[in-house]
Amino acid sequence: MSTATKFALVVVALTCLATAQESDEGKADIAKMQGEWSMVSGSADGFEIPAEMRPTARRICKGNETTVTFGTQLIMQATFTVDPTKKPKAIDYKATDGPTKGKAHLGIYEIEGDTIKYCFAAPDGERPADFTSKPGERRTLSVWKRKES
Repeated sequence: MSTATKFALVVVALTCLATAQESDEGKADIAKMQGEWSMVSGSADGFEIPAEMRPTARRICKGNETTVTFGTQLIMQATFTVDPTKKPKAIDYKATDGPTKGKAHLGIYEIEGDTIKYCFAAPDGERPADFTSKPGERRTLSVWKRKES
């Protein structure tokens, strides 16, 4: 076997190892997202979600699917993928039901214990680079706490 062939095999093996590690990190983060979550805070396009609405907000994650509701109103149901190697960590939603059905929502996320923070661009918008939601940015920022069983 030539040196070039050996080198190519090592590169392929390292690429496969890196992909497997990324996949494991992604699986670990998705596992942390599972269950029911209650909204701690949120803003849409820079406007705070009213305090009286937050207790009715619910996020349920099963596998790679999430459902967000306010009371009985469906805000979104989506399948998602994560990329924890990005800084900040990236999450992509594909809305399967709700007002933005069929649209992509690119976002970022951060998990700390039983709290998770998301920031999403408007449908088909560019992924946010930070966790902000200012008027005119067309971003949604939300913080959720895992609901106790």
